[in-house]
Amino acid sequence: MQAGFCCLESGSVRSKNSINVAAKNFGGFCVAATVFLLLGLGLLGFGLMFGESRDGILGHTGFFADPDDPSRLAFFVFQLMFCGTVTTMVSGAIAERAKYPDYLVITALVALIIYPVFGHWSWASGPDGPHGWLGEIGFVDFAGGSVVHYIAGWVSLAAVLIIGPRRGRYENPDEAFCSYSLPLTALGVIVIWIGWIGFNGGSTLAFNEKSR
Repeated sequence: MQAGFCCLESGSVRSKNSINVAAKNFGGFCVAATVFLLLGLGLLGFGLMFGESRDGILGHTGFFADPDDPSRLAFFVFQLMFCGTVTTMVSGAIAERAKYPDYLVITALVALIIYPVFGHWSWASGPDGPHGWLGEIGFVDFAGGSVVHYIAGWVSLAAVLIIGPRRGRYENPDEAFCSYSLPLTALGVIVIWIGWIGFNGGSTLAFNEKSR
C-alpha cells in the first residue's frame, strides 16, 4: 500500500516536486511506524487503540508486546499498515503545498492521537463484544471504511483549508500543471489495488472458510 501511494502521488505532481512527495511518503511512514510503536516494543499508539478500554474512550493496557505472542505482533504489523495509509492519504491531499517538516508533525499527531483514539471507539473489542463507545452503540466499520478514510479525509480537509491552493494555480491560469509521470501513477494504482486485497481480506482477522 505504501509503495502504491508513493508511486501514485509522486507521479501525479509536477516533476520538480516528485522527489519531495516521494520523500514525504517514506519519511511519513517512518514517523507513523515509530510513533505507533514508539521505541522498541512499547506499542503506545497500538495500546491506546486496542488495549482494554477505559470508559469506551481509550485503551490503557497492552503497551508492551510479548515476544512469545506472535499473533499479537502480527496483528500490530497489520494495523500499522492501516495507520500508515491514513497518513499517506493526507500527504496526497497536501502535495506541493506543505513543507516536509510540517507534514511530519501532522503525521505524528495523527498516528499518536487522532487515529488510535477514533480507532478505539470503533474497533476495540474483546470476547464479550465491542469496548469502544461507538462499537457499543452498534457502529460497524469493516476494513477502515470510516476509521481510515474518514480520518484521512477530515485531517486533509482541515489541512487544505488552512494551507489553501498551490501557489499560482489560480493566479496564473495559463500556467500548465502537468503530472510528472502517468505510467508511474498507473503503476501506483495497480499496486494499491493489490494491497487492498490484503487489507480487505485480512480485515476478517481469520484465514478460514468464513473469511472467503
